[in-house]
Amino acid sequence: MDLILWRHAEAEDFAASDLSRALTTRGRKQAQNVAKWLRARLPDDAVVLASPAVRTIQTAETLSDQYRVMRELAPNASANDVLEAAGWPKGIAQTVVVVGHQPTLGHVAARLVGDSEASWPLKKAGVWWIASRERDGDEQAVLRAAISPDLI
Repeated sequence: MDLILWRHAEAEDFAASDLSRALTTRGRKQAQNVAKWLRARLPDDAVVLASPAVRTIQTAETLSDQYRVMRELAPNASANDVLEAAGWPKGIAQTVVVVGHQPTLGHVAARLVGDSEASWPLKKAGVWWIASRERDGDEQAVLRAAISPDLI
């Protein structure tokens, strides 16, 4: 499977609640640019999962109108929550895009690629594309891409 970890784009600092924080104008542009980059590379049957936060939903909507909101991906979710929601390593689909938050996405990337409990930094609207594979009977995670919105 391919697991794409996509951090929400830039959001406003304050709102009635953390979950209601919306994307800024800059954040909408970031999300649109990254979505364009992803669309050119994703298969048509990719599954998109989003946190229930407004900023992640708005980010996901730039990619597709077909996405699932999952409370298990809310801010402060665990790496296990993300991996379980995506069905890693076999996948709920061949390609799963998770639109979520830091530090959770950083924990997922560090665990899969670095066999570490750290949280690797991921810029707002940044993407890590990780593939699972089996080699000599062992499940492995392979980093296919890591990109920041300012490089697109």
